[in-house]
Amino acid sequence: MSAAAAEKGEEGSETRVRRVPPCRIMGAMSANPESALPIRLNVDDSDSPSDVVDALFLGRFATGEQPYSHSSSLDRVKAGATLLPPAAEVLRAARDDDRSATLAEGDGWTLLVSRWNRGADVTVTATSPELAQQILGQATDGALDEPEPQPENVTMGFWYVSPRRGPHRTTRQIAAGTWDEVRSNYTAPVADAMDRLMKVTPDDIAGRLLLLHGPPGTGKTSALRTLARSWRDWCQVDCVLDPERLFNDVGYLMDIAIGEDEGTSKGRWRLLLLEDCDELIRGEARHTAGQALSRLLNLTDGLLGQGRNVLVGVTTNEDLERLHPAVVRPGRCLARIEVGSLTRKEAVAWLGTEEGLGREGATLAELYALRRGSGPASVPKQDSGADAGLYL
Repeated sequence: MSAAAAEKGEEGSETRVRRVPPCRIMGAMSANPESALPIRLNVDDSDSPSDVVDALFLGRFATGEQPYSHSSSLDRVKAGATLLPPAAEVLRAARDDDRSATLAEGDGWTLLVSRWNRGADVTVTATSPELAQQILGQATDGALDEPEPQPENVTMGFWYVSPRRGPHRTTRQIAAGTWDEVRSNYTAPVADAMDRLMKVTPDDIAGRLLLLHGPPGTGKTSALRTLARSWRDWCQVDCVLDPERLFNDVGYLMDIAIGEDEGTSKGRWRLLLLEDCDELIRGEARHTAGQALSRLLNLTDGLLGQGRNVLVGVTTNEDLERLHPAVVRPGRCLARIEVGSLTRKEAVAWLGTEEGLGREGATLAELYALRRGSGPASVPKQDSGADAGLYL
């Protein structure tokens, strides 16, 4: 704690600073912690009503009247859920464009509900830890909207850094076909390699890095969805939406490495997916990406990954020859698969006709475009739309 206590006044541009000896601060905190934390709320026209509600909530915790706190983050809140326990008295309620905040109280406790879209944070302060946990349980009981599990769906996590909440993980149900259903989407050598990958179990893991590389539109993302379904009994798959930030933000990396997942403590593995990471793993990565490549490798087989059941899956459009040798060295990769186009014979069998096909075969994205009726001139050669992204 700093030994300076600042008091700001509105006298021109001056700021008055009052220096307090460290011994006085420590003495005050030892005898009476709340006396070292005077509550002062300064509001100006940049603050919203929700900001005021957030600040008011901290008062009883800061003074020590309610010194215990429990909180929970919810992703899929039912539309009609109030997130208020029985007999709660609402003190303040504010709604902004992107969130709402509700402050409520009861006998010996105070509760703050922050909601946005379908997500919410619920925090309780109380006079005892048991009461805080009890009230939190009453507020969140039955509030989650749990869809009926579908055999063709798999639960995937999505990590990102929120400007308001920092590193955050949410989950979604993703449709994914079985490997038998999608195997014909891949040329024979790729399908053979995928056969082995789909059957991997924890006992088979010899490397922590899974590398899928090849041209756009060849089905790398589609294969990863199917892999998530094939491994769902033993592995939780999480996609990092901002991988360029992950390895340049140590705090974010530690949050993910430590994990906020389902069942890892029971021996489940996690697969972190990093899509389109060309700049991170190409040959000149150490010069262009700084420490990012080193941290990636440290997560796969260095100290950071020790004791954690974590795999890292990377997709890239780079040729194998352009990848950094440290990434593809023997023993590091669980699998290293180049996903290419189907041959002309395979493409004809997949499409059921030769119309629109060139002599060199076709990518999966091109075949789906032809099946939808697109002419040869409009067959995408790069990722050019929402549908094309499904087959990267």
